[in-house]
Amino acid sequence: MKTLEQEPLRRWATKYVWWKAPDEALIQPERIVAQIMNIGDYDDVRALFKLVDEEYLRAVLQGAEAGEFNERSWAYWHYRLGVSEPGEVPALPQRRVA
Repeated sequence: MKTLEQEPLRRWATKYVWWKAPDEALIQPERIVAQIMNIGDYDDVRALFKLVDEEYLRAVLQGAEAGEFNERSWAYWHYRLGVSEPGEVPALPQRRVA
């Protein structure tokens, strides 16, 4: 995936991945971006769009793991990024128990 600017990622890591130290969260920038896509405020989502293109956001969405998105955000981003048509949004990712 694309390399993102560290300064905004570090700030967002502190805000959206609060359970990890920023340096630890920065190891997985896609997780930080997924958090912004899921629970980000309007200003942070707008700033994110200035840093990455829709292709990057589609890749984050398509690589999402169970629990990274709530139903509302999952549907919104599928529509917003042109991944799915209304009524055709795939099910949220689920954990597999072996």
